[in-house]
Amino acid sequence: MKTHASFEAKTYSKVDRRLIPFLFLCYILAYLDRVNVGFAKLEMLNELSLSDAAFAMGAGIFFIGYFFFEVPSNILLKKFGARMWIARIMVSWGIISSAMMFVQGEWSFYAMRFLLGIAEAGFFPGIIYYLTLWYPSKIRATRTAWFVSAIAVSGVIGNPVSGWIMDTTSGHMGMSGWQWLFLIEGIPSIIVGIWVFFYLDSSIQEARWLNDREKRLLIKNLDVEDLHKHEVRVIDAFKSGKVYVLSTVYFTLVIGLYGVTFWLPTIIKAFGIKDYSEIGLITAIPYGVSVIGMILLSRSSDRTGERRFHYIFNITAGAVGLILSGVFSTSPILSVIFLSMATVGIIGSIPLFWPIPSAFLTGTAAAAGIGIVNSIGNLGGYIGPNVPIWVKTFSSNPSAALYAIAGILLIGALLVMVFIPESVNTRPSVSFDEEQISRAKSA
Repeated sequence: MKTHASFEAKTYSKVDRRLIPFLFLCYILAYLDRVNVGFAKLEMLNELSLSDAAFAMGAGIFFIGYFFFEVPSNILLKKFGARMWIARIMVSWGIISSAMMFVQGEWSFYAMRFLLGIAEAGFFPGIIYYLTLWYPSKIRATRTAWFVSAIAVSGVIGNPVSGWIMDTTSGHMGMSGWQWLFLIEGIPSIIVGIWVFFYLDSSIQEARWLNDREKRLLIKNLDVEDLHKHEVRVIDAFKSGKVYVLSTVYFTLVIGLYGVTFWLPTIIKAFGIKDYSEIGLITAIPYGVSVIGMILLSRSSDRTGERRFHYIFNITAGAVGLILSGVFSTSPILSVIFLSMATVGIIGSIPLFWPIPSAFLTGTAAAAGIGIVNSIGNLGGYIGPNVPIWVKTFSSNPSAALYAIAGILLIGALLVMVFIPESVNTRPSVSFDEEQISRAKSA
């Protein structure tokens, strides 16, 4: 038994080394191209005579295009394979992201953001589904955390880099800093998208870097888990009440994610900081803290097999962090501390959330169900950036938007508490654990 457990641990360690760093890189580029508009806003609004409301509309309209093409994209990924479909997604969004440099005004801004949403639709849920083809749910939260931590790392790396690009390139070849920002940060997505086609394997069976014994082990573990799942067809996903509850929960989480992400540079600038590079360094702090928190929380969730309470506790802590950052908004140090707490609560809840749908969905139902949850949930990406604009109509308190977003997050926590059964929790019954995998990696 001990020998088998060691072999199992080494096999999953091998899969980790092959897949996770590469997927991590892909998502850093995806997320950076999605949210660098928050930095571009600091310069392009004045230059293009855009209002805050127009920016919020453009930032959010990305998710309208995303919504309509999400489920079809995920189903096509299952049909054509991850290698071809993820490559297509990355190349097309890289081209459109770079083309954002040609935006001339309000309507072209809306059009390009909408097209970017169409191009990127299917990437995140596609990867979440792709992970279900390799890992049983009992150990998937930690892998999801390693992947999703790219959101935080893109903030740690991307925000200072974005600030530096805008500071150093403005005026070169007659272009503004925000134009160079879009051009430079879109090109790596195109390059890595081409790399995906040659690197990624669509299934365990295709993986030439695994031997036959390793393949049989991975497939067996997935088959054993699937015996306990009953929702396997596309129609099962559309008929499942739990899918729509989870869609609503994810909707509240995404409102929090993008409500903070798109406006964080503006919040930091309001402290009186003018230098874009300095703004980038300060905005990196909450993301850096969230990387650590996310990994620790996800390892705890995988170790115990508990999902619901981990999510409820963490998202509630995020809401409290938003409230306290608003209360202490006149103190930059305290505000950044509580914004860091909020960021851990919001971003750190993503990998705690995604093992829940796959606890009862498998096969085509998993591809469709994950697509449904992500597409409906990501409509919150349209609401989030607009919350500060809408709140201004009935409150002059600059922190009111933070309080509103905190309330929405708490509603999501309540929905999980009331409607999601404890059966979504998984018991860590596999014959290895994270410590064994860590030892295998160093062996």
